[in-house]
Parts: sequence; C-alpha cells; structure tokens
Amino acid sequence: MSTPLTSARPRRRAIASCLVLIALGVAACSTAEPGPATPTPRSTLLGSAAPATASPSSAPSVTPQPTPRFTNQPDPALEALIPATIAGAKVQKPTPNEYGITPGDFGLSFGDLGLRFESLVIAFIERPRLSLFAARVSGEPTDTASLRPYLAAAGEYVGISGLHPEAWRSVVIGGKLAWKRGDDPATLQGTTLYCWSSGQYVFLLTGSSDAANMAMVKALPGQPAPTPTPRATPTPRSSTGTSGAGNPSSPASPSPSSS
Repeated sequence: MSTPLTSARPRRRAIASCLVLIALGVAACSTAEPGPATPTPRSTLLGSAAPATASPSSAPSVTPQPTPRFTNQPDPALEALIPATIAGAKVQKPTPNEYGITPGDFGLSFGDLGLRFESLVIAFIERPRLSLFAARVSGEPTDTASLRPYLAAAGEYVGISGLHPEAWRSVVIGGKLAWKRGDDPATLQGTTLYCWSSGQYVFLLTGSSDAANMAMVKALPGQPAPTPTPRATPTPRSSTGTSGAGNPSSPASPSPSSS
C-alpha cells in the first residue's frame, strides 16, 4: 500500500528548514568577526618602543652680580686708618647713624666699581675745610689707575660743576699714586681734590688747604708708585773707534709728578 502524498510534504518542509538553518550558519561563520590577534612577543615590543627622552642638561650656574648697599654698617677697621689729627687740626669721625649717606649712594659715582662698596666712613675737618670719603671694596683689589673713568662723576659728587675728566692728573704723594684736581675753571679757587685706592679701599678727598690734603693722603694707605726706570748711560766715545760714538738709549717715559 503506497504512502499518501500528504504525509511526504511535511518532511520536505523540515529538510528545507534545516537547509535554511545550515545556510544561515555557514553565512554566520563566514561573516563572523575575527578573533583577537596573536599577541606580539615581548622582545618585539621592547625593540619597537620609542627611545626614552634624555633629561635636559642642567643650566650653567650664573654668578650673581653685586648689588649696591643702601645701609650704613660700622667699619671700625676702616675708621681706625684715619688719623685723629691732621696739620694740628682735629679730624671729626661721625658714626654711621649720624649721616644719611650709604655705600650705595657714594658708589653711584663709581659705576660698576661702586656696586662693590661694602661700607663707608666719612671724616672731616672744620678749619681748614677738609672732607674725606673712604669706602671698603669687596672682591678683587682695585688699583688707582682703574679709577680714571669715574673721576669726573666723583668730582661732581663733591660739588664740582660739570663733568671735566681732563682736569685730573696723575701724581705721587708720599710714594703713593693718586689722582689730583685743582686750579681749573670748574674747581673753587684754592680747593684741591684727591682720589686714590689702596686695593681694598677707595678714597675721595677734597679740601681748601692742599698742605692738609696731602698730609691726609700720606697718612692713609695707598698704592705704591712704580719705581722709575733709570735712564740708560750713553756709551762713551771710543778713542780707537773708526766711527762716531754709540747711540744712547731712549729715555724712560716720564713718571707722574710727585709731592
């Protein structure tokens, strides 16, 4: 007895349904996202890593520049260098709290050198009139020749009208080098000024008696004047020579005027 056709149709539908499911499964496998990539070996990662950035080199140290001092500090050692009397007159030495001038104020007339003024001592004589400014200098010693660029401003500081550097001349007082000014149109008649250094100190002096001024310069420390080079002795004419006498050497350069 044959199987009815109606019983065979459901089976075909079931097979078709299975094919659809299989097809969908294959399509799903073919379009599925790939799995995670194989991890890169550690050595490869280390080799491909960017080199570490070198730390910046430290900046070179900068030496701080000196700054002016606008405070008055006692300096007993410097004050002790100033004599008690000059030419029979008493030298007055006020304490720092008795005057309002500071090393920084005085140093303004001495440019970069004035930045190194550590302390300031002032002394004066009433008659004959004399005023002395003495400053201690820090750092490298200062010679008298290096004061040349500041002389005009130093003169103006003590009342000279106008800047006249040409009025100063180099002199030797008591074996010490100094700069002197006087007898010029801008300086009060009878007044002389002296400015000099001992290496550690800078002095500025003005007064109405040049004798008293020179006595003060001699009493204070200073830079020794160089020993003048003696003139070469001319070679005497030889009695047996066939030609004239030898030429004498050129005379040495003139030294500063001395007192």
